[in-house]
Amino acid sequence: MEQKTQQKGKIISTRKLAVTGMLSAVAFILMYLEIPVPIMPSFVKFDFSDLPALIGAFALGPVWGVIIELVKNLLHLAVSQSMFIGELSNFILGGAFVLVSGLIYQRKKTKKNAFVAGLIGALAMGVISIFSNYFLVYPVYIKAYFDGSLETCLAMYNAICWEVADTGVGPHLFEIKSLMQALLIFNLPFTFIKGMISVGISMLVYKPLSKFIKG
Repeated sequence: MEQKTQQKGKIISTRKLAVTGMLSAVAFILMYLEIPVPIMPSFVKFDFSDLPALIGAFALGPVWGVIIELVKNLLHLAVSQSMFIGELSNFILGGAFVLVSGLIYQRKKTKKNAFVAGLIGALAMGVISIFSNYFLVYPVYIKAYFDGSLETCLAMYNAICWEVADTGVGPHLFEIKSLMQALLIFNLPFTFIKGMISVGISMLVYKPLSKFIKG
């Protein structure tokens, strides 16, 4: 009896490793499908690479979701053009997103709780993105892309504000005067919405995929 239990445990572990590898590969591929966002600086792009990790966190557990985030970014290091800072930031934010979402979903595995878990995970990712960008990402990017000039970086955000005003969508009501202001007004909502898009898609595809993932 004990031997059968051990064999069953090995089969489950092997399956989890195989599924994790597959989801990591899909996430790595999705990192290439970047979509420029008109209301964000050119070096900030949208991708769906957190989706496989979120599905993994729901189906296998939060730790496996974090592992998927780690593996996809380790794979991306081989072709990175972001001086590795982009991958580190992606892992921090994506890891927080799927860990929080997975932990909450684990307590009650219902469709409603999956949405609540994803919502809270996306909020957590948005808040963490402020500190990650402020202390880690932007200091490097400002030095690399803006010759160390914070003013040039902020000018890009202000140009976006004027472009929005010119379209008639809304007036130019404010001027970006600090990096923290830019992150709060632009990056935080962008990161939250990015997370919620992954949540929305996962709600549509999770049930049929979970049968395959769990065996």
